[in-house]
Amino acid sequence: MEQTISKNAKPLQMMKALFLSYAVTGILLLILAFLLYKMGLRESQINLGILVIYIVSCLVGGFYMGKKAENRRFLWGMGAGSAYAVLLWAVTFFTEHQTGRDLKENLLMFFLCLIGGTLGGMLS
Repeated sequence: MEQTISKNAKPLQMMKALFLSYAVTGILLLILAFLLYKMGLRESQINLGILVIYIVSCLVGGFYMGKKAENRRFLWGMGAGSAYAVLLWAVTFFTEHQTGRDLKENLLMFFLCLIGGTLGGMLS
């Protein structure tokens, strides 16, 4: 009976991990916007900041999923990172009606999110 409950709780935990990841993303983007306003950052610095935000957000979500999973924590973290990347791509696609990036940037974003989530799961 407990095994069934724990299997049914995984999608809910994944949604919580994604919500946590996107909350961290929002906070870090506000900080980046403040730094842009106060310091006048260049475009390359902003792009680097966004990539770091992807990694940190997925790391937090992967860490959360790793803490909630009993075994194979890195796989649950990897799942959280890839779900973050897919949801990010889907929201971009549906709001802009195009992918908005070339294939190289999409793959970079996906693998950074995957690595961040996996690392978070491993550190949990």
